[in-house]
Amino acid sequence: MKPRIIVCGLGPTGYNILCLLRQQGADVVGIHNQPIPGEDKDVLVGDGRSAATLLAAGIREAQAIVLADREDGVNLAVLMQARVLNPRIRIVNRLFNTSLGDRLDNTLPDHITMSVAALAAPIFAFAALGNAAIGQLRLFNQTWPIHEEYIEEGHPWCGRKLSELWDDRDRMLIYYLPVDSRVDLVTAVTRGMYLQVGDRLIIGTKPSVRQTQRSLTRKLSKLALGLKYLRQHSRPLLAGTMLLLAVIFISTLTYISSVLHASPIDALYFSVGIITGAGANDIGVDRAPASLKLFTVITMLVGAAIIGLSYALLNDFVLGTRFDRFWDAARLPQRGHFIVCGLGGVGVQIVSHLCSYGHEVVVIEQDPHCRFLNTVRAMKIPVIQGDASLPATLAAAHFEQAQALLAVTSNDMANLEIALNAKGLNPKSSVIVRYQDPEFAHMAQKVFEFEAVFSPAELVAPAFTAAALGGRILGNGMTADSLWVALATVITPGHPFCGLRVQEIATEADCVPLYVVTRCQTIHGWDLLDICLSAGDVLYLTMPASQLELLWRSVASPYATSVEMGSKG
Repeated sequence: MKPRIIVCGLGPTGYNILCLLRQQGADVVGIHNQPIPGEDKDVLVGDGRSAATLLAAGIREAQAIVLADREDGVNLAVLMQARVLNPRIRIVNRLFNTSLGDRLDNTLPDHITMSVAALAAPIFAFAALGNAAIGQLRLFNQTWPIHEEYIEEGHPWCGRKLSELWDDRDRMLIYYLPVDSRVDLVTAVTRGMYLQVGDRLIIGTKPSVRQTQRSLTRKLSKLALGLKYLRQHSRPLLAGTMLLLAVIFISTLTYISSVLHASPIDALYFSVGIITGAGANDIGVDRAPASLKLFTVITMLVGAAIIGLSYALLNDFVLGTRFDRFWDAARLPQRGHFIVCGLGGVGVQIVSHLCSYGHEVVVIEQDPHCRFLNTVRAMKIPVIQGDASLPATLAAAHFEQAQALLAVTSNDMANLEIALNAKGLNPKSSVIVRYQDPEFAHMAQKVFEFEAVFSPAELVAPAFTAAALGGRILGNGMTADSLWVALATVITPGHPFCGLRVQEIATEADCVPLYVVTRCQTIHGWDLLDICLSAGDVLYLTMPASQLELLWRSVASPYATSVEMGSKG
């Protein structure tokens, strides 16, 4: 019997999750605060925070609830109400505040926090790097891009044995869909079957970390650029300083040549004193003619104004943003870098992901009060504050020499404008665009011929769906309308896989074993198939989401599986 799953909050992300759960045959009901056109069945209109609404959705009999609202506060309120009505329900919670989510995961049993930004960002980054990723997989403390190889005439793998691709630590065979049979991947590998036209093979590729070598010449070049920026933006301060010196010089000459006949040192000392307001020894101005007294008064007023203006310029220059921008200009890469336009939740995750693999990044952000500016600057990443749709801003980021531009602001129209202007400046440039509506995202990619247009709601829906169906998920993907998931399951004495050979499990359960951690060692490749699982082993595998029910049979509750996640998305 399929478990009952409730999806609360049917925005773009929630509705995609609802549709995918239906597609996988789950018993699912949605809750939304307003009617959805064409959705009269299995969708309740009401407030998910209300006990009456949750009871009408069958909360007491449900095994899982997905909290997919955009507001963290709403999801937390539904969480508490759901746990009061059903203390054993499994909760998949969408939270922007991931630190709060970590605390909830450690405090509440059967609670999984998932972040749309953290799940979607790697796909954007992989697309910018040139990988047509359909998903991601967390293995060996790294995020592996997952892509689909469709075997067609002329493909380098056409006619090649699957067994030749099996034993490779830099490439994981995730799933196999043959064109004319239902054979599983392990059976195809052990039988020595060949890839043929029409086959689909899902591959996970180990990411490579780029080693950047920064020569002394390159460092001096960046320092020269920073000094050039500093010189250009120090002109107001320099002008104020020159004006102040001119006033002091004129005042000093006046007192030297006046009837007072003051010495040059006394005249200079007196001039600086009255201009700065620090006071000075009297050189007999009270006995001087009225014209000299009037000159002294004017000098005091003009000097005070100039001193105030100079202090303000100096304060802005030293304590303001000038030195930050100087270091940004000094760090600004000249070529082969990535430009991220928009420093929201998705943008900062993309920046972090690209930097973790050794790539240089430039950020363009219009909002000077963006909450992630300090985070990015702490990573020593240059930030250009301005409108990314303007050619001048793109030129300042050296767009024409960049490897790719990612337009990932929270405004779809702004992203399109940035991308179109970028293409206008350099039609050969690689442009990745964020667009919230999945249907229009596909249209925009076809019409404007961008390299990739992604909808975060569409990218993350399979991950939420897989987590709702069972277990903490290491990775997931969609192939030919079939959802598969990657997970790590701990073998307990009562586990259905305990005592079985991995090859036997793979054949009967239609799963693909990735590797086994047993007795403090990792077993992969051909040796993996001969391992007999025992209590305490951890098996990493991929399998269709519809087959997850096999893991539920070992326990009383369908969702009390012994599944652990190596790293949360």
